[in-house]
Amino acid sequence: MPRIPQKPAMRGSQKWLQRAVAHAPHLLQPPGLPPLTWRSPLANDDFAEYSDAAFLQRLGLDHLVPLIGGFWPRGGPVWDGLAIAGKAVVLVEAKAHLREAISTPCAATATESRARISAALADARGALGGDDRSDWMRVFFQQANRLAHLHWLVAQGVDAHLLQVGFCGDHAMRLPGTAEAWQAMDMAVLHALGLGQAHPLAGRVHHLHPPVSLLPAAG
Repeated sequence: MPRIPQKPAMRGSQKWLQRAVAHAPHLLQPPGLPPLTWRSPLANDDFAEYSDAAFLQRLGLDHLVPLIGGFWPRGGPVWDGLAIAGKAVVLVEAKAHLREAISTPCAATATESRARISAALADARGALGGDDRSDWMRVFFQQANRLAHLHWLVAQGVDAHLLQVGFCGDHAMRLPGTAEAWQAMDMAVLHALGLGQAHPLAGRVHHLHPPVSLLPAAG
């Protein structure tokens, strides 16, 4: 049940997410949701990131811990951030440059693990009306498995949301994000996954593009 302590990050999306949560959480507030109460990454929690059963416990979803193993094998997504918004939970993914959005295919090698992942992705793709020709195990796998986790939580009766943060203007990285570039990437991901813009979970997926110029560079 991994809880993964982190050091104060010095570069990239991990750095900017840590600093936004600590110093400018208003930049991470999705319109239409109650004010976020952040559960990670927090300085007083070793900036820890969470995965598997631990992310459920961090969000107060302990009752789902016995069920997650039947949905996804160990070694699932490590969430960049977690938050609570009123009675809802929010899963957070952050990126600082466009190359971060181009994920590698599923790396699971054990036959049972791959079968469980494939079944979870197929279930989510079917529920969202995705094109059967899109291979969620291979193309934009990270985004696909995040959507699958969102779908699973909602299917368990959880008011769950996914917040995708694309920081803008990190010129220390190649291909720094801009709002327009992130929006184009979001459209490309939907197309590659065979999803329409109005898929059934679209209202639960939030996109924010805060400029890093509004965040402290250090401290």
